[in-house]
Amino acid sequence: MKREFVIRWAFFFVGLLVLAFGITLTIKGKDLGIGPWDVFHYGLFKQLGLTIGTWSIIAGFVILLITGIGTRSFPKIGAFLNMLLIGIFIDLFNFLIPDPESFAAQAIVFAIGILVIGYGIGLYVSADLGAGPRDSLMLLVTEKTGWKVQWVRNGMELIVFFFGWLLGGPVGIGTVVIALGLGSIVGISLPQSKKLLHYVLTRQLTKRDNPLAS
Repeated sequence: MKREFVIRWAFFFVGLLVLAFGITLTIKGKDLGIGPWDVFHYGLFKQLGLTIGTWSIIAGFVILLITGIGTRSFPKIGAFLNMLLIGIFIDLFNFLIPDPESFAAQAIVFAIGILVIGYGIGLYVSADLGAGPRDSLMLLVTEKTGWKVQWVRNGMELIVFFFGWLLGGPVGIGTVVIALGLGSIVGISLPQSKKLLHYVLTRQLTKRDNPLAS
């Protein structure tokens, strides 16, 4: 149980780092337009100050509260850590990673960022230690409606994109690409990440029960 606990938390934290890194890459390609949630956070930053990461934390807390009411349960500790760490990591990576100088470089960075975000979500959600606020809401809606996860995710992205646009967040073709494409990536990355976690856990159990196993 101790090994499983450590492995699950490793998947969780690595997933959060990967997710925040991917988000930052898309922000660095902002001339193409940033992701819907970040359009929303950027719009709040533009209108009210603070940082993009800070608004990510604040918005996450509100969504987590709504999801907790919808599920009539107290969110897992992982959900709170997600809410806090993602915002911190975004501001940290945004400070450390230099801005691409050319439009072509921004396009490449942006495209990589979308893929990285999708797999970051898959990794940390597969750990089952508490999905983040936005993904908790995604999973709640999926469970209640029976709709496919990619369609629920795409719908959420489009709604928050609209409000971010009203707040004056940077919108472009990249925003639409994320809104329509991220759900499909998550639909692939989540089952792949669950299989990877199961494989790692199985190998650890085999080594525990048979130390001579390769």
